[in-house]
Amino acid sequence: MSEHDSSGGAGSPVVVKNNTVDAISAVILFIVGAVVVIEARRLGAGWQDDGPGSGYFPFYIGLILCIASLGIFYQSVASKSKDTGPFVDREQLGRVLSVFLPAGVYVFVVQFLGIYVASAIYIALFMIVLGKYSRVKSVLLGVVVNAFFFMMFEVWFKVPLFKGSLEPLAFLGY
Repeated sequence: MSEHDSSGGAGSPVVVKNNTVDAISAVILFIVGAVVVIEARRLGAGWQDDGPGSGYFPFYIGLILCIASLGIFYQSVASKSKDTGPFVDREQLGRVLSVFLPAGVYVFVVQFLGIYVASAIYIALFMIVLGKYSRVKSVLLGVVVNAFFFMMFEVWFKVPLFKGSLEPLAFLGY
């Protein structure tokens, strides 16, 4: 496969190239560095009577971040040696999203059902959909794992975890 090939090697079209991700990362890094520089100046980045101000070292760290990000941006956009190889192809992105999107939904559902119930559902659905396990085995394992965690945190360690705004475990007295 050549450096400028537009497929991911397995015939799957490239979604994003390395130099594009590098450029985006450089912009984000520059913004972080600029915020650090601005806030360090606000704190006092100069030399005071008793030594460096509280923003002295953060100012220079932010400045280094900005300069490095400009170098990364130049290398990813204008350099003759920019890496235009595939960062991710459609198949790889699909696999990442098949884990990332359910994880986002899980975080949202935790707010309502709490960590234990949401985790039991999450484990069971992952086993069914991605692992291709039977529904009975998946649901049973999701419940058993979270019952164990419930006993460990709530009963043995006496560390209450978030039960959710709907409090589905209120019948247990916790």
